Amino acid sequence: MFDTLSEKLDSVFSKLRGRGKLTEENVKDALREVRLVLLEADVNFKVVKDFVAAVHERAVGEDVLKSLTPAQQVIKVVRDELGRLMGEGESNQLNLSARPPVPIMLCGLQGAGKTTTCGKLALRLRKEKRKPLLVPADVYRPAAIEQLKVLGRQLDVPVFDSSADQDPVDICVAARAYAQNHGYDTLILDTAGRLHIDDALMTELVRIKQSLEPREILFVADAMTGQDAVNVARSFDERLELTGVILTKLDGDARGGAALSVRAVTGKPIKFVGLGEKLDALEVFHADRMAQRILGMGDVLSLIEKAEAAIDREDALAMESRLRKEGFTLENFRDQMRSIKKMGSMESLLKLVPGAGKALKGVEFGMADREMKKIEAIINSMTLNERRDHRIINGSRRLRIAKGSGTTVQDVNQLLKRFTEAQKMMKKFQKMGPKGLRGMMPRMPF
Repeated sequence: MFDTLSEKLDSVFSKLRGRGKLTEENVKDALREVRLVLLEADVNFKVVKDFVAAVHERAVGEDVLKSLTPAQQVIKVVRDELGRLMGEGESNQLNLSARPPVPIMLCGLQGAGKTTTCGKLALRLRKEKRKPLLVPADVYRPAAIEQLKVLGRQLDVPVFDSSADQDPVDICVAARAYAQNHGYDTLILDTAGRLHIDDALMTELVRIKQSLEPREILFVADAMTGQDAVNVARSFDERLELTGVILTKLDGDARGGAALSVRAVTGKPIKFVGLGEKLDALEVFHADRMAQRILGMGDVLSLIEKAEAAIDREDALAMESRLRKEGFTLENFRDQMRSIKKMGSMESLLKLVPGAGKALKGVEFGMADREMKKIEAIINSMTLNERRDHRIINGSRRLRIAKGSGTTVQDVNQLLKRFTEAQKMMKKFQKMGPKGLRGMMPRMPF
């Protein structure tokens, strides 16, 4: 999402890096360009004005201009102020400390992704050992109730039974009673939206709030709408007193205005961001990490967390044990590749590596993902003995594997050649013992 913004900011700062010393005039020129870049990214004009003033005040101080690396110091100031702008240091944890079932109310305009976000949030809470119940309270949008039921079946999360002829408040109240009687500790309320704000919508949401007193009222904003999302959030906050914001479609090609403006304008923390269509693509928002991503500094902590979430500790230990006993086989190779795929696409992972985004600019990441799918298909077309000892794969076997995987014999040959090279490298790490083996595997919390 922030690719264009990152590129333009990098272009501004590259001019500063070329100077041995900085003057106040240099800094003013750079901040004038930063101001234009942020306005082009659809950041609220008042937010831009306050941001630039704050950076200027810190960047023209003596310790910055007289430091050995003044350009880096200015960039650090920008990073710090970006983090502050998006709420660095504020708690983004959900407040669920109440007698169960704890209601969480999601609200926002139609098309922002509320219903899908309800499913994503339910999945996340279930991983945290909670027992959520999804509540379809949008009785106006065609098939909204059925959509939530479909999501519930996909996630194996229960959905309260409601119909379009019921009053939304009655649905929510009945769902709370049902949750109390059946042991659910969290209610996720999928409320109605509109294409625009109207009094009937707000009145209904206020009635739900008064009846259930939700601990969290989260505004779901489409990041693609820029400043409009911020203005709508402010209107919802005036009537409902929001507790936080969830930004959806942050993986799209939006300019970033909503993410950079919404917290400053509403005063409400961004708690989660949606980074894809998959139901596990909901991440906790960290302002400091997002600031680093915007400035092309990567996000190693998020990369580590993805690895820890995707790869079970016991599975990793079992894989390590197999590597020691059996050596590095095609079966091990496939299992490791599957673990990496659980973490996300190659593009999303490499963007978290410091400097990788700039170094790999223009690279077709989709090709790498397609190549991984092809490799897995080839390995799956092998017999168990072939996966454990690739040396037995002769010409006729290669032809059979190619036909079974929908690839060519050349593809099979290429895989076996690459694997042989990787196997040689693995043997070197095996000689180093457990420490070396773990170095070859995705970072785990051992």
